[in-house]
Amino acid sequence: MPLPKKASESHTIMTEMVLPNDTNTLNNLMGGRLLHWMDICAAITAQKHAHRTVVTASVDNVSFAEPIKLGNIVTFEAQVTRAFTSSMEVHIKVSAQNLSAGEAAVHTNSAFYTFVAVDQSGRPIEVAPVIAETEEEKSFFQSALRRRQLRLVLAGRMKPADATELKALFGESGE
Repeated sequence: MPLPKKASESHTIMTEMVLPNDTNTLNNLMGGRLLHWMDICAAITAQKHAHRTVVTASVDNVSFAEPIKLGNIVTFEAQVTRAFTSSMEVHIKVSAQNLSAGEAAVHTNSAFYTFVAVDQSGRPIEVAPVIAETEEEKSFFQSALRRRQLRLVLAGRMKPADATELKALFGESGE
């Protein structure tokens, strides 16, 4: 088993500028472009942790809280929250800022991505466990197992009855 690594070692910040080719007819950043950039940032984060090639396994719900406008600077901040056998959960936070107007950055999106580390043949390979140090890292680490079980249940890869963390959260009867 690889040696444990601090969550902070995977911390990644990526910045992009919204150009005309990135926008829709309302001059807002297209959702697909945003997801593309988020995937790149999250993949870099997972690779920092695994020191291996990684592939995207899933993306949790992404809501668009605020539009990102033409000319805005978009900042992506990501970190591995927890690692399982070969998979890693990455939390990514997105903010946008109109620098030319002197406006403060606004939180626009957040999501959890799951990546799997693979060897040269594309087979899953074991990754290092995560050491959570800060209160925020510990909170994300603790809740990651519930999010993982929910993803597996929704994907049909785990029976709801086997999702012990979810059962504990909602009670045995599911109420």
